[in-house]
Amino acid sequence: MAEKKTTERKTAAKASRTGTAAKKAKSPKTDKTTRTGAAAKTAKTKAAKAKAAKAVKKVEEAVLEVREEAKLKDRLNTVLEYDLHTTPEEASAQQMYKALARVVNEQLRQRYIDFKKTKEKAEQRDDVKKVYYICMEYLMGQSLRNNLFNLGEMEEVREILEGSGLTLEEVFDCEPDAGLGNGGLGRLAACFLSTMTTDGYDATGFSLRYEYGLFKQKIVDGWQVELPDNWLPGGHVWLNENADDPFDVTFYGTYQEYWTEEGLKFNLENPQVVQAVPYDMYISGYETKTTNKLRLWKAVDSDGFDMATFNSGDFTRAAQKNNSAEVITKVLYPADNIEEGKELRLKQQYFMVSASCQNIVRDHYKIYGTLDNFHKKNVIHINDTHPALSIPELMRIFMDDYGCSWDYAWERVVNTVSYTNHTVLAEALEKWNDSLVRGLMPRIYVIIQEINRRFRDEMNQKFPGDWGKIDYISPLGDNQVRMANLAVLGSHRVNGVSALHSKILQDDLFHDFYLADPDKFTNVTNGIAYRRWLCQSNPGLAELLDETIGPDYRTDYHRLADFERFVRDETVLDRLEEIKHANKVRFADKVKSVQGVDLDPDSIFVVQAKRLHEYKRQLLNALRIISRYQALKADPNLDMRPETYLFAAKSAPNYYLAKSVIQLISKISEEIEQDPRIREKLKVVFLENYSVSMAEHLMPAADISEQISTAGKEASGTGNMKLMINGAVTIGTMDGANVEIYDAVGPENIFIFGKRVEEIRKILSEGYNSGAVYSNDPVLKAAVDRLSEGFAGMSFQNLKDYLLKPGYSIADPYMCLLDFADYCRVHDEMFAVYEDRRRWNSMSVVNIAKAYRFAADSSIQNYADQIWNTRPVLSI
Repeated sequence: MAEKKTTERKTAAKASRTGTAAKKAKSPKTDKTTRTGAAAKTAKTKAAKAKAAKAVKKVEEAVLEVREEAKLKDRLNTVLEYDLHTTPEEASAQQMYKALARVVNEQLRQRYIDFKKTKEKAEQRDDVKKVYYICMEYLMGQSLRNNLFNLGEMEEVREILEGSGLTLEEVFDCEPDAGLGNGGLGRLAACFLSTMTTDGYDATGFSLRYEYGLFKQKIVDGWQVELPDNWLPGGHVWLNENADDPFDVTFYGTYQEYWTEEGLKFNLENPQVVQAVPYDMYISGYETKTTNKLRLWKAVDSDGFDMATFNSGDFTRAAQKNNSAEVITKVLYPADNIEEGKELRLKQQYFMVSASCQNIVRDHYKIYGTLDNFHKKNVIHINDTHPALSIPELMRIFMDDYGCSWDYAWERVVNTVSYTNHTVLAEALEKWNDSLVRGLMPRIYVIIQEINRRFRDEMNQKFPGDWGKIDYISPLGDNQVRMANLAVLGSHRVNGVSALHSKILQDDLFHDFYLADPDKFTNVTNGIAYRRWLCQSNPGLAELLDETIGPDYRTDYHRLADFERFVRDETVLDRLEEIKHANKVRFADKVKSVQGVDLDPDSIFVVQAKRLHEYKRQLLNALRIISRYQALKADPNLDMRPETYLFAAKSAPNYYLAKSVIQLISKISEEIEQDPRIREKLKVVFLENYSVSMAEHLMPAADISEQISTAGKEASGTGNMKLMINGAVTIGTMDGANVEIYDAVGPENIFIFGKRVEEIRKILSEGYNSGAVYSNDPVLKAAVDRLSEGFAGMSFQNLKDYLLKPGYSIADPYMCLLDFADYCRVHDEMFAVYEDRRRWNSMSVVNIAKAYRFAADSSIQNYADQIWNTRPVLSI
């Protein structure tokens, strides 16, 4: 990096000298010339001046860069000495992390201030809007590595650390993963915010400042145990409190309406008022001056501590009042299997959207002094149904705080808000008991009632008398508030997250909405921040790409496709294999250090890393492993390359079936380890406490990407994209984004199995009989029967019953048994191909090259063009 910068400075200086010489050589003569000649020479002079000025500017930037490097080192030393009372030579890894984080955070704060000035100049442009992305979670991972990479300071810091005896990895490992997210939804939000910043958009994320993340996962005797994820002690340095800019959020109260000469008025008596205090996390972009922020809200009792009650001796009551407010942002996703948990979840959602919407409207009005252009200058994108209350909350703000009429307010709301649906699963399409909504947010409930009444009248014009259809798509019905319906009708655009998913939304889930307004629906396939998931996570592969196709792919994702030219280049294929093996060794070292488990880097790494859920079918994977184990038990001399199956997942705390699957996988692993003959060829590992930082090591090490959800159930997936861009080959169903991966790489570079969506619908309509499938396949029957016997002394009869005995709907509801035989067939085919190393590495090349389609840059461009109608403030 240092050599590169020195070369750039020399080149810039040379260009400057050349430009000056050109200027002297081509200056206009004073003798007579024709007008044409004079004009031409004047143009050449201007061009020469511009070229020289550009070269001088480049030199100035290079000098500034040198100064910035010195400033980084000086500031780091100052923080270490005066804040942490140590020196670079004596600092521990933890102290060095804290010092670096403070220095980098200060840099980002200044960059944000500078970008704010640039944004102010763009506020009058008709093609630029502010993008506000509201999501219940942002799975940010660690920040220090990401920010140093984006700022181009990784090598400078590495050199600084050489004198201290510390490595970058030691320092990075001191940072906890930010406890602000859980799974794919939160990681997508983080990727999008990072990419919008890199691509120059004026973007702000909104969420909650959770004190505790979802949980730390501990596996005890195979069973998932949840421990508190107290991430703030190590992560708070990235959060910048703005205590002087809070917003009040109101809950409960006695609601009354009355008529006056000015129309309908209302009164809310004895409400609970909670203060939303903002904490800003600055978001860096790659090689850009753009810096955005993620604004996180902390709940605080608006009245402060009740000293009078405390002094009267009622200590408990004084503390309870304080805690009842602060518990709102205490934990990400509190358990909702009890009424108190449901109320707290809903309270979190309204707290988030109320504070965010108040902030957005306040800032807009401060700039323009009117709401007439609100929808022309702002985008509010709600990611899933959690922020759907943004719609009635905006109506409340416009009408109650700014005195707008209903029609005026509604026009602005609908033309500002857009909604991404992330699931077709009924349990994930939130529905709240209307009495809960009415009690918790009485004013909001009245507004939802009016939205419902007007919507039903409108639908009756389109579908006269079809009250069954109208009832089904209304936001109120069956004594529930239906958040997905509210999100659809209150948005001007609705998108799914893969081509297949969006088609299902139009043909099935939101079909009646689609019939009423087909132009409202579109598709934007998910994408990943590839600069993080390839360039940062897989430096060996990034270096190979730099050498073969040049570094421009880092800022222009289309250039990644050029790598396909090397699909038959044996030198490149050999390098690719070496890089993969080195990544497997690195990951094996990581697992050994954190979990004490030995992995064989020469074995084939088969990876299924995703949330533990029935439809994702970790159970199908486990059944096939059982059949593989039984084959080895029958013939320990079976000719095969050693296989390592890596599972990484968390289950929801109250999802006991999913926890049973985790325990099954753990017990299979335990039993295999007890047999020396088997464990040489077969290894199963459940990776504890899966996180972004673990994924950054796992994705580059994977050989095979397991994407085996039941067709029609996975909206998109992004793990499939992260594994693909790191060279793993996919085995999967035609579900979610797998369909588009298949279209990108072709059938010869992916392994597809299982029933398609149409086939599953037909089977379900005729009646699915898992018992018949079980009885007719001896290999499957043996694997399922083994569940009763169990592993490592533990029976899993409950899982066998789940597969064979009808529960609330049908046995084996996600058809693990139906797809088992084809799944085994494709695995055998895949392992045979893996032995042809030239062919396999060629498949990896194709997957890496074609992954350009799944860059988040492409997704953001589609959102900007199809949904938000905005452009970047700065170009990359």
